[in-house]
Amino acid sequence: MIFKRKKKAAIEAAAEQTIAELNATAAKQDEAPEEVPTDTDAEADEALATAIKGVKQNPDEGPFDGDDFEDHDEYLDMGSLLIKPVPGLQLRLEVEESTQRVIAVALELGGSRMQLQVFAASKSEDLWPGISTQIATGIADQGGETEMVPGRFGNELLARVPQTAPDGRQGYVVLRFLGVDGPRWFLRAVIGGAALTDPAESKAMEDALAQVVVVRGDTPMPPTELLPLTVPQGALTHTDAAAQAASAAESSTERPERGPEVTQIG
Repeated sequence: MIFKRKKKAAIEAAAEQTIAELNATAAKQDEAPEEVPTDTDAEADEALATAIKGVKQNPDEGPFDGDDFEDHDEYLDMGSLLIKPVPGLQLRLEVEESTQRVIAVALELGGSRMQLQVFAASKSEDLWPGISTQIATGIADQGGETEMVPGRFGNELLARVPQTAPDGRQGYVVLRFLGVDGPRWFLRAVIGGAALTDPAESKAMEDALAQVVVVRGDTPMPPTELLPLTVPQGALTHTDAAAQAASAAESSTERPERGPEVTQIG
């Protein structure tokens, strides 16, 4: 009984952290007009209505477990995640300021973004049912709305999260939450941007997710503990536009600094 209470508390804590991270991230996305909230619900309703609802996950596609996937040569090694580069892809590394550890990776392609976080899990119990419920509850408590729908990777959560626009208007940011339970790991993806309404961009994001490889490792870890992520060797990282221009001019590679960073792929 004590173990179950501890596991429930861990799931709730992970869900609460997810909501807090999304609010913080959304507040910084002034440059993303497709996610700036409006003073009505019309655009949010349209985005939810046109979000892509795929079929059940194909067992022959990923996300893959590292123990079952041997050909890593073309992948970027980020520790617990292996990412396959595609033309135009950028990686945004989210670094925890207090510890300087990478806690999330966001893939940016076209006008769409997908945040990835990978957690330890038990052998016997899936995390997504409990985490998705807690995420839905947290969003509802903020006045938002969610809907569970079938998708390419199983059930996913469509959400309208309340947000205040830079000009003070009240509205919503629309997001797709996806969860994949693997052997002793759980991968959570959050998709936003043009992929919410554009079928081609939605497929591009889903195809990127379908090629992700999770490397769990042998270290014992409690469920919902973040698996370690690292900066890929030889990657070109940027902390802002000025750093990007300077790096291009100097043909140098910078080490990660505090806060979000961008890695140009291909």
